[in-house]
Amino acid sequence: MIGCGAVTEVKSGPAFQLAEGSALVAVATRRAEAARDYAHRHGVPAAFESIDALIASDDVDAVYIATPPASHLELALKVARAGKPCCVEKPMALNHAQCVEMVEAFEARGLPLFVSYYRRSLPRFSRVKHWLDEGRIGEVRDVRWHLVKPPSPRDLAGEPNWRTDPDASPGGYFSDLASHGLDLLQHLLGDIEAVCGWAVNQQGLYRAEDAVVASWRFASGALGSGSWNFGGSERRDDVEIIGARGSIRFSVFDDVPLHLWVDGVEISESIEHPTNIQLHHVANMIRHLRGDARHPALGVEAAKTSRVMDRILGAC
Repeated sequence: MIGCGAVTEVKSGPAFQLAEGSALVAVATRRAEAARDYAHRHGVPAAFESIDALIASDDVDAVYIATPPASHLELALKVARAGKPCCVEKPMALNHAQCVEMVEAFEARGLPLFVSYYRRSLPRFSRVKHWLDEGRIGEVRDVRWHLVKPPSPRDLAGEPNWRTDPDASPGGYFSDLASHGLDLLQHLLGDIEAVCGWAVNQQGLYRAEDAVVASWRFASGALGSGSWNFGGSERRDDVEIIGARGSIRFSVFDDVPLHLWVDGVEISESIEHPTNIQLHHVANMIRHLRGDARHPALGVEAAKTSRVMDRILGAC
């Protein structure tokens, strides 16, 4: 694992230790002392003094890149040249062109490239996909996603944060958070083939955009729209998929029940996430590497999400 930030403490790092057939054997980061501290706290056997040494190690079969997106391209290409499978955190890279370069590098060597869009593997969203694939709500007509978050104390204090630095993550919180939902919607409903959006900075707390709206068309003909605002007075996270016979409502991030309405009858179902939320994602990588099943979150799919975000941020 390269990088020892917050996402690795509970969400992902322990998942690589807990999934059957997987072991987290080594960590490295640009600060060697941080890698040693992480390895000590999490019982990881080795902390490398350099990232290149970890990638080259014969004890490492595959590499998970858990660094900010500005470094993903450089590190992923190094892993590809080393001939090892790779999983990279989301957003996959700074833009669609970088994503394509990464995908092509791994395809040229016959290696899998996974991306941590782990919601594609979570049981909660597998249930939503099952309802859709069964045709429970009929032909899908319209999709709406509304995400609002108040500014954090860190934002208000003007503290450094790579998530709001457009040089490290174009689009700010939109890139970091909306990428999850846009990728999930394409997993559930198919590719977005046309999209248009606007992004502005309303608060002036940081350089990245903090308010984004978009509309799009799926290849199926269904339409979609979204709004993401990171300066609101309250938190909201609501997705509604409207079909010819009913609708489905759920949250991308919040731990709330799924709701299915069909012919006026409501079904509500709660499916909890695992404590280590990337556990199913990691387990699916093991299955893919063993040849048992194709992973749902490969680089080629994640690149499509990056293309959609590029177009939204680029305006119409």
